[in-house]
Amino acid sequence: MRHETQSLPFYEDTQLRRVLCVVAHPDDMEYGGSAAVARWTAQGAEVSYLLLTAGEAGMRGQDPVDAAEIRAEEQRRACELVGVEDLVILDLPDGMLEASLDARRQIARRIRQLRPDMVLTQTWELEVGWGLNHADHRAAGIAALDAVRDADNPWVFRELLEQEQLEPWGVRELLIFGTTPTHLVDISGEPLQRGLDSLEAHDQYFAELGGADKTRQMLESMAARQAEGLDGVDHALGVAVHAM
Repeated sequence: MRHETQSLPFYEDTQLRRVLCVVAHPDDMEYGGSAAVARWTAQGAEVSYLLLTAGEAGMRGQDPVDAAEIRAEEQRRACELVGVEDLVILDLPDGMLEASLDARRQIARRIRQLRPDMVLTQTWELEVGWGLNHADHRAAGIAALDAVRDADNPWVFRELLEQEQLEPWGVRELLIFGTTPTHLVDISGEPLQRGLDSLEAHDQYFAELGGADKTRQMLESMAARQAEGLDGVDHALGVAVHAM
């Protein structure tokens, strides 16, 4: 990813009313995205989270059933810290997630239910700023991209309209974090702090990984680099913005 952000415009988010965030696991939004969410909820936007899996395979020392319960509770606490009240966790298989028709259908269903202005998801690139991307992350990003299109097409997943009376809905924009950015979101001050606090809400999960300190420092450093050379902005989140 590039870090030469001085010439990048800021994403125009003052008119956002409803946002849907689609990621693979509990804690995925907390890798930068939740700081932007804290900004948007403070501005009055309604933000919903859709997690495709419960992250049940993510804690080596816990049975998957127990891990799913732990991680759901930690995600609920993380949501509260950034002003998110609507959390849905699907039961697609952690560690074996695919950008399948079923995943696309379930995301498209949620889009039609919520009718968001914008969908935010994670990058599907193989190489990311912190290493090689997780297979589930890649699948979630691709599924979200395809589902945004599916949600606006009356002839795809026709049962959503014919049986569930969910009218097609065209999302205005798709935003992707973790990739080469086209725009910046100013997360200086309280949004960054709330985002980092939401990361630390996943305390049992990070305890299995040796603690959240290193991840917190990495995220804070990346956000500072994104804001280098910008007047009045200490930290920023880079996002790729696609008009749909």
